[in-house]
Amino acid sequence: MSELSNRRILLIDDMPSIHEDFRKILMPATPQSVELDEMEAALFGAQARPERPLFELDSAYGGEEGLGKLIQALQEQRPYALAFVDMRMPDGWDGAKTIEHLWQHDPQLQVVVCTAYSDYSWDELLDRLQAHDRLLILKKPFDNIEVQQMANTLLTKWQMTERASLQMHHLEHLVDQRTAQFKQASEDLQREIDERKQLEGQLVQSEKLASLGQLAAGVAHEINNPIGFISSNLGTLDGYFNQLRPLFDAYHSIGQTLGGESAARLQQQREAAELDFLLEDIPLLIRESKEGIGRVGQIVKDLKDFSRVDTQQQWQWANLQQGIESTLNIVASELKYKADLVKDYQPLPDIECLPSQINQVIMNLVVNAAQAMGPERGTITLRTGVEGDNVWIEVADTGSGIPADTLQKIFDPFFTTKPVGQGTGLGLSLSYGIVKKHGGDIQVRSELGVGTTFRVELPIRQNRLAV
Repeated sequence: MSELSNRRILLIDDMPSIHEDFRKILMPATPQSVELDEMEAALFGAQARPERPLFELDSAYGGEEGLGKLIQALQEQRPYALAFVDMRMPDGWDGAKTIEHLWQHDPQLQVVVCTAYSDYSWDELLDRLQAHDRLLILKKPFDNIEVQQMANTLLTKWQMTERASLQMHHLEHLVDQRTAQFKQASEDLQREIDERKQLEGQLVQSEKLASLGQLAAGVAHEINNPIGFISSNLGTLDGYFNQLRPLFDAYHSIGQTLGGESAARLQQQREAAELDFLLEDIPLLIRESKEGIGRVGQIVKDLKDFSRVDTQQQWQWANLQQGIESTLNIVASELKYKADLVKDYQPLPDIECLPSQINQVIMNLVVNAAQAMGPERGTITLRTGVEGDNVWIEVADTGSGIPADTLQKIFDPFFTTKPVGQGTGLGLSLSYGIVKKHGGDIQVRSELGVGTTFRVELPIRQNRLAV
């Protein structure tokens, strides 16, 4: 309906007499006496009462028929605002099922349940229909005034709900318009913010690396000592256990030869102590502990590399091309089952650098590229070139790509997207620090589902050596 005034009511009841009663109550045949109203106004000084709008009542004698009328009314854009539904209708749906079907097609329909007695308690009915705000109950025999009041009240409620809905749609339209106005400005502002964040991020990254480098050196030194004696103790414990195992086996063999009560008690003690389980589990626990200590040791090594301690490297002129090739030989086993390698090299001059550290950067980028591949075999492309006083290296993969929110964190120390136990999060941070130490720059661009490209730029000659 295009207008909000809706006086349409649907009565669903299997008793024709009920329909007749409702028509007498809601659609009385006797018209109002205009003359009496005017006379009353003249005698008592009151204004003539306006004529009350009539109800429009449709009848259905079963739930299925009522649903059909409701669907047709919706198609004609003349919905019912209110339905009176009898609870007990033996031939067909009962009232609860009828209401469920009505609300599936018109959730805004107000409903009054008419019942003298019911198969459901009121609480059960409310719980089943889950519509406390759209459902009232009318007990038979009902009062005429009560029916009229319910009809007027619920029709008014329907109209108010529709009016609120129209206002809400209007507000949503205004919000959409305002959002569209702000969208372009927001995009421009976001671009400016991203550029500023990128510049700030480079400064923050340098500060992070400097602070963490100092911390890492101390932490690595402190952790090394307990790692050493824990690893030594585990090795000794493993040896002791291997010495004890033949003794347990001997006890077991002797127990089998004893017989009688002694053998039974020995077997009972063996089962109570779960000796068979312990003999299997203890070596496993020792092995897992050794692996864990090895993992911690690797982290300490990465921390030392990160903080640049325990190194006696010297700056020298090196052939970058040879370094790339030697590094690729080291990681060949990591690549052969995951990606094809494409080389696009340009002639490069020797550069002044710490060769082993540059090789470590290349290794980190190539291994990360291989690990970025999905289940299907991909491609890793290495490119080199010269630009002014710098040389550059690119490592591009056809992997899964890096999300934008993650892209801003990949150089952060200890940040990793790998599962727990498969990465320390220091590889790219270490690479970043090495490149910056050489007075160079490392950049990344990525697209989800397409791949990622890392670009490293290094000066051919060092103007000053970093400390």
